[in-house]
Amino acid sequence: MTTRLGTLPEEDFAMPTHVVCRSDELAIGQMKSFAVGGEKIVLYHLTDGFFATQANCTHVFAPLSRGKLIADSQVQCPFHRARFDIRTGQVTDWANFPPGIQLLNVVRREKALRTFEVNITGGNVQVNVPTT
Repeated sequence: MTTRLGTLPEEDFAMPTHVVCRSDELAIGQMKSFAVGGEKIVLYHLTDGFFATQANCTHVFAPLSRGKLIADSQVQCPFHRARFDIRTGQVTDWANFPPGIQLLNVVRREKALRTFEVNITGGNVQVNVPTT
């Protein structure tokens, strides 16, 4: 294998893949939290497949697995109702509940969720999580 100056071989960028469950264990419209490779994640089964994000909201770190799925594409935080696009991690609606929480938002600016690549192989749901 030849490596050019300033680049690393592809295998240096490989992320460990972890089997978290079987694809038939999580019905469409459900989500479940897992500890994977030193990382806490939430796995979502949407109508167009499986997706994974970090387990906690970026606002005040509430557990997203206790939130709810909105419109088959967003997760809503159970504490302050921040919403995130599950596929991209992007904020779709920042924390807005209860009234007055916006004062905290001056300090806790919008921040997207980390997302993780998910693959289905042989009926197993695999999540690629970087080593920490």
